[in-house]
Amino acid sequence: MSGLLSAIPTGLIAFTATKLDDIVTLSLFFSQVSVCLQRRHIVIGQYLGFSALVVASLPGFFGKLILPQSWIGLLGVVPIIIGISRLLHQDTEDAQTDTQTSDSPQSWLCSLLSPQTYGVTAVTVANGGDNISIYMPLFASTTWDRLLIILGVFFLMVGVWCYTAYCLTKVSAIASMITSYGNSLVPFILIGLGVSILMESHTLETPILAIISCVILGYYLLILGRNT
Repeated sequence: MSGLLSAIPTGLIAFTATKLDDIVTLSLFFSQVSVCLQRRHIVIGQYLGFSALVVASLPGFFGKLILPQSWIGLLGVVPIIIGISRLLHQDTEDAQTDTQTSDSPQSWLCSLLSPQTYGVTAVTVANGGDNISIYMPLFASTTWDRLLIILGVFFLMVGVWCYTAYCLTKVSAIASMITSYGNSLVPFILIGLGVSILMESHTLETPILAIISCVILGYYLLILGRNT
């Protein structure tokens, strides 16, 4: 029993160590809530993204291999694309910030299928690529019952993380700073996050992945150029 109970602090420590930086990212997302990006998009996207990281780490429990980190780092192009899009459509985002929408079950179902949700999911997965290298050995060194407890702690903490990040935007000093500078800084932060992910994952050091990254970004910029 004591061995199972020790899985709780193990899960708390592992989650906190790997998700501490996500508080900032989540706070930025919550500060950008609008008719396009709603709170449920952020919460659902965070859970979907974290679930993807857990699933990608589970092969460590079975002693199997997973995709190289450089391929996971390829998702770094997503924050860059989102950042460029927000930078070019900042006026539209600002105008929609105060619009209210329904929180009905149907709305949550639509949010599950929305591009905004998948945008948050992609950023979560891309920003958490390094987590896999921590979760895999952790899962590989545990038993079935301890694994279930650790996963339970993980998913409970995702909700706590979302609530904490949302509350941070309600603190007057933090909210004032985010309101004043958030809209202007978020695009650059997302672009910087994407570049950091690509570099830290050594994605650009692999020629084929560097070419794929450039093609994706080039194609997106080409579409933007045609639509402006």
